[in-house]
Amino acid sequence: MEKMKAGIIGCGNISAIYLENLKDNPLIEVVAVADLIRERAQERADEFNVANVYNVDELLQDKEIELVLNLTVPGSHALTDLAVLEAGKHVYAEKPLAISLEDGRKVIELAEEKGLYVGSAPDTFLGSGIQTARKAIEEGLIGKPIAATSFFMGGGPEAWHPNPEFFYVAGGGPMFDMGPYYLTALITLLGPIRRISSSAGVQITDRVIGSGPKEGTPLEVQTPTHLAGTIDFEEGAIATMITSFDIRGASDLPRIEIYGTEGTMSIPDPNFFNGEVKLRRFGQDTWETVTPAFESRQNERGIGVTEMVESIRAGREHKASGKLAYHVLEAMHAFQRSSLEGKHIQLESTYQAAAENNTDENQSEAVQSH
Repeated sequence: MEKMKAGIIGCGNISAIYLENLKDNPLIEVVAVADLIRERAQERADEFNVANVYNVDELLQDKEIELVLNLTVPGSHALTDLAVLEAGKHVYAEKPLAISLEDGRKVIELAEEKGLYVGSAPDTFLGSGIQTARKAIEEGLIGKPIAATSFFMGGGPEAWHPNPEFFYVAGGGPMFDMGPYYLTALITLLGPIRRISSSAGVQITDRVIGSGPKEGTPLEVQTPTHLAGTIDFEEGAIATMITSFDIRGASDLPRIEIYGTEGTMSIPDPNFFNGEVKLRRFGQDTWETVTPAFESRQNERGIGVTEMVESIRAGREHKASGKLAYHVLEAMHAFQRSSLEGKHIQLESTYQAAAENNTDENQSEAVQSH
């Protein structure tokens, strides 16, 4: 089968792992890169032997390119997605799908109108860690899932990231940065979300860039840096979730635990593709390791776009889809809205995962507005 020719827009930090993982891909050939800073695109092209260095317009006009990976900063995701779709190309974007729900809906609606595919990170849920846990739950190893806890606790990325400003404006913060990994994993394991209640705030305001040429520069915090809430799932489970950039002394809380009527399951870090799944059955005093469903490396970013290309070729729904990303986006907004409005927020979207056999009768549901 002929490889699908792809281009990358955005040649920052995350682009290297995509280019590394896709360089020998049997389905995708990256033939062009583009960035607002042309020198940065040229560096990536030289590093990974990419044939063409374009500006964004040149890349979108290249008729050979059928697929674009959108690796721009979060504030540019929706605008870039829309431009790619208008150019008649499929798009796979880094998370989040968009900053606003309105822009997220525009992306989904334009793709449907043009008959094109939208994919979105994270694709870590396709790795062995989350998929092993999903299989164990489906096999009833913990009985019926009834509750969960989910914690991302850290001190913020400014200590190591050379350009961390975007983490502290709209579309940043721990929820929009790391929330997609945790929420996508929870939705994979427990199904779609029904409603959310939460509190959100900025607990630490004095922040400075800790590395690179901007070291010592103060950061202005414009978005919540600590969010704590409760998630009610459509199938009945209730989860407690905290995401924070305000935990400077570290934490021993688990990443994710799922509690069932017959036991507890410990889930590995959803930011990675692999990791041990632990199980403690009702009445037991010790944990056991669940046999992995398959083997994954720690960082396989790009398997979501590979599965999307397979699905395009087969004419079926894909798994790391824009529709899943939109449901996650609405959930992240609900954490902030609930705190501001002082009430539960009912989600208007839902999500049904693409069936493993990918039959036409089991397509993922579109964004639904009530």
